[in-house]
Amino acid sequence: MVSIADVAERAGVSATTVSHTISGNRRVSDEIRARVHAAMAELDYVPSRSAQNLALGVTRILALVVPDIGMEYFAALAKGVERAAVDRGYNLILATTGSDRDRELNYLEMIHSRTVDGIIYSAGAPPTEVELRALLGGMPLVFVDDLIEGNAFPAVVSDNEAGGRLVAEHLAGLGHRSALIISVNGNPVSSALRTRGFLSVWDDLGGSSIHDSTGDNTEETGREIAERYLDQLSSGEVTSVFAHNDLMALGVVNALRDHAIRVPEDVSVVGFDDVSAARYAYPALTTVRQDVSGLGTIATTRMIDSLEAKRPIGAEQQMLPVTLIPRQSTGEVAR
Repeated sequence: MVSIADVAERAGVSATTVSHTISGNRRVSDEIRARVHAAMAELDYVPSRSAQNLALGVTRILALVVPDIGMEYFAALAKGVERAAVDRGYNLILATTGSDRDRELNYLEMIHSRTVDGIIYSAGAPPTEVELRALLGGMPLVFVDDLIEGNAFPAVVSDNEAGGRLVAEHLAGLGHRSALIISVNGNPVSSALRTRGFLSVWDDLGGSSIHDSTGDNTEETGREIAERYLDQLSSGEVTSVFAHNDLMALGVVNALRDHAIRVPEDVSVVGFDDVSAARYAYPALTTVRQDVSGLGTIATTRMIDSLEAKRPIGAEQQMLPVTLIPRQSTGEVAR
């Protein structure tokens, strides 16, 4: 097997010079470049991708950190990241954190020690910016789906605040004036913005009572919270529910059905994300659609463009639009 040392001996130069010639990382004279290429041709030497990457100081490996790959939302996000990475000749390693803060910190530290070129980070229980800087040093990182508010890292996110406004406008247009909001534990930025968007127009649209509760992004959370507010939901005191993800919304629908509360005749329910289960549920779930795969693709493209241009990514936040998808789980308030 022909090595760089063989090429160097044939060309009459050092192995380091051959490496610089192949990588283009340092300038060599035209005469030496010609000798090295002639030696490579004579010996039928083809540089390996790993050798070129080593010479360039890159691995062509990215890391994706997500809370739970078992959830359809994060699986779709991962597909978007992987598609963009593979298209550009990069490999991907995956870490799932279970939204556990210590686990996230441990994964980030491990990823940094394994030397990847950059991290695409969908935080479940995000550390502070100071902690991230201490863990990662100058390693490039792009937040996707969520972020640390006020941080200086780049991010690709959905317009969560606009999504909340769309839900409020939809429910108010159907005559609803009372709502139960189910947000996410820890009040991540995305969830806080959905609530803020909802409340920013709810009063102006005639909305009055608001009941706010929090839980995990699971069907079980939706079910438990619906049962906690069963008296208000069954009496008509609360006529609508806005859950901050589709699984929680579907849990609400199932709990209401178990207690003979009709959706949407008695209570309207809205989710967020538009996972496939939202379309096939009964009744089909009204929700806010995110371009989840697009979030992953754009975040990865920004990362790779920056790496290959050898320039910082910048702290810009890129926001993708969302769309309200009305289905059968919302209807006019019974008169």
